[in-house]
Amino acid sequence: MTSSSRSWRQKPASTICYSVFDLPKLETEVAALEKASSVPSFWDDPPNAQRQMQMFSRLQEAIHLWRGLEFQVNGLLELADLAIEAEDEEMAAEIQAESVQVSQKLDREEVQLTLSGPYDDRSAIISIYSGAGGTESQDWAEMLLRMYLRWCETHGRKVDVLDISHGDEVGIRSATMEVSGGYATGYLRGENGVHRLVRISPFDGDHARHTSFARVEVIPAADNDPDIVIRPQDLKADFFRSSGPGGQNVQKVSSAVRLTHLPTGIVVACQNERSQHQNREFAMRILMAKLLERQNTERAEEMARLRGEHLSAEWGNQIRSYVLQPYRMVKDHRTGHETSNTDAVLDGEIDGFLQAYLLSQVGV
Repeated sequence: MTSSSRSWRQKPASTICYSVFDLPKLETEVAALEKASSVPSFWDDPPNAQRQMQMFSRLQEAIHLWRGLEFQVNGLLELADLAIEAEDEEMAAEIQAESVQVSQKLDREEVQLTLSGPYDDRSAIISIYSGAGGTESQDWAEMLLRMYLRWCETHGRKVDVLDISHGDEVGIRSATMEVSGGYATGYLRGENGVHRLVRISPFDGDHARHTSFARVEVIPAADNDPDIVIRPQDLKADFFRSSGPGGQNVQKVSSAVRLTHLPTGIVVACQNERSQHQNREFAMRILMAKLLERQNTERAEEMARLRGEHLSAEWGNQIRSYVLQPYRMVKDHRTGHETSNTDAVLDGEIDGFLQAYLLSQVGV
């Protein structure tokens, strides 16, 4: 009997399943939610009831998945016992092959189970802002925009580019897009932060090495969120002409829209579409998402205050470095995940970084 087949027998199924979360605890929560939903007054608060039922559904799916995996692993362990007793090498090879499949499925589902935040299943509003450095940083911001667009294309996700502010010569000052598809916010929330690029500048005649920075913001979409209400009297709308690269006017009509939410001072703009109506619609989607994010931040700060914790509002250091010179390396400073295949990363192959971040948050 091979040592690999014996190693499977030595690891209990419960260790595999419960290393991710406390499954009995989740089953207790599901039972409590099911009991609460049977009380007539449960539906007196429809928004809260809807959120509770969504949680109930997610927990049920997770429990079903992991109990199924546990059953499958226990079946493999029983077969392993039989193969050991019979010294059946052919059966051992089949067990080993199936165990690899289970292990691969376990890895995929472990990542999926990290997507348990209250807004992880929503579409994501991603904004990219160039940092100090003019042309260099504006070009870097456009490279990041392309990286995320390619990731979305590879994964078949729908993307709406809601707004782009072009740079003076090349690149972009900022861009905002909405990424749809299952758990977009959950998968991409780890991209929040400052991204650093080191390279030989294509805009420097002396071929000097430059460091550029861009900030990425990922927030959940707030479409139809009952907690977000924008009163007409709280909104100021300004209209102006859209502009293209180099400041050239691309339209002769004032189709671009700038919305100011007076109570909070939040300002959003959209100039990507030719229609003023559509630009206003996109601007409203961005504004609602920012209001939801502000509300969540205020709640987190209040909870931290009650606990006596301190939360910093600073940008902080970069979360990831993309080095193209003097060597080639992309490294995430939070997880240590890295790769020397910089071209692939900038072409949208960022799954390794997304998964490493999600797994690093398990138990945090």
